[in-house]
Amino acid sequence: MGGAGASRLLHMHNLDARRARRIVLAQFAAALVVAGLALFADGIAALSALIGGSTAAAGNALVARRVFGPYDAREPGRLLGRFYGAEILKLLFIALVFGAVFARVEQVNVGVLFGAFVVVQVLPLLLVNRLAR
Repeated sequence: MGGAGASRLLHMHNLDARRARRIVLAQFAAALVVAGLALFADGIAALSALIGGSTAAAGNALVARRVFGPYDAREPGRLLGRFYGAEILKLLFIALVFGAVFARVEQVNVGVLFGAFVVVQVLPLLLVNRLAR
């Protein structure tokens, strides 16, 4: 690919990386808000919400880091492999965190844990057009 084309791809890559960063930061912020709201119920609910929401945000941060790291634009097939690899890594991370929570945390509100996970996972995706500017 010529200089102008490679430069354009690099610009798009950097722009997409900034957008992904904003979305992940919004997810961490959503995790804090959900945990703060759960604090009105009790401390166990707040901790459960913080763990669930943070797990969703951290999993997506892993994906963004892996996908938007340095890459060779001349090998688009490898980029697709990075997407799949990043998603597998995210699923393994989430399974390990939830496994550790159930093994180590004595009191957890399972409904709040999974509810916060879903809210943090989905809410920023609904706002992606605003966050991605």
